[in-house]
Amino acid sequence: MLDVFEGGFLTTVQDAGRFGWGHFGVPPAGPMDPFAFRAANLLVGNPPGAAGLEITLTGPVLRASSECLIAVCGAEFDVWVGSLPVPTWHAVFVRAGYEIRFGQRRSGARACLAASGGIALSDFLGSCATYLPGGFGGFEGRALRAGDQLFLGRYRESDLLIRAGKAWPRSARLPYSPNPTLRVVMGPQDDHFTSEGLATFLESEFEVTQSSDRMGYRLSGPMIAHHDKADIVSDGVVTGSVQIPGDGQPIVMMADHQTTGGYPKIATVIRADLPLLAQCLLGDRVRFRAVSIAEAQEALRHQLLIRND
Repeated sequence: MLDVFEGGFLTTVQDAGRFGWGHFGVPPAGPMDPFAFRAANLLVGNPPGAAGLEITLTGPVLRASSECLIAVCGAEFDVWVGSLPVPTWHAVFVRAGYEIRFGQRRSGARACLAASGGIALSDFLGSCATYLPGGFGGFEGRALRAGDQLFLGRYRESDLLIRAGKAWPRSARLPYSPNPTLRVVMGPQDDHFTSEGLATFLESEFEVTQSSDRMGYRLSGPMIAHHDKADIVSDGVVTGSVQIPGDGQPIVMMADHQTTGGYPKIATVIRADLPLLAQCLLGDRVRFRAVSIAEAQEALRHQLLIRND
């Protein structure tokens, strides 16, 4: 079990996500950085979608009531187990009674913490992912706070020391950056924009604004011109959809996005590059580059094949 002494700024239980309910208005939720989440789970010997923690900006203080492995991937934090600093992107052995503490965040926005056995919670609509706007999933549908207790699933004790110290190679991590170029597949409503608007989207730099969260990243930059009105008949949106409302500023849909929207979607950020945006902070700047569907599929396939062994 993990006892929560401090919850941090925004720490939630997530798993791979809640899929198949979009037609009822239920978004997938799940981790903003699926690559880091998967890496952390694989390091400690869990299935890649096992329930773990997503940690935003400042980390929690936890105590392990029994021996376990943890791994922290994604944003770079100073992390201590007991009195010892431990590396991120490594499987770390934690003795019973030891505290796990997060210190200074050195880069990125979100870290993922996996513990051996995964966090054991009852699922809701087939998933343990926390959906904060709806107040369901995860731990009581909310962020963690002091006094919470997280039970861990079963794990073979013999595997703890065998896996301890395993590292995710630096060469196999994503190219996180405060200025990423995000690959996009154009459409489905790119015909709603002028040729100048399309050029602005693909040739300009956009800044992450303070109105960015798990629902969507609102960007600021040169105005992207529509042919006519900015409204359409509401239709479905997916994670990565780039909507352009009347002010001409992009909104990229993220894990907790609404399932329909009434603004034209100029493009969709490919799944392989969504982690790069998820690690961006206020004031970071992004660019977009158009690719084919085949290239998007190959990028994701390559990413899913990357392992630490």
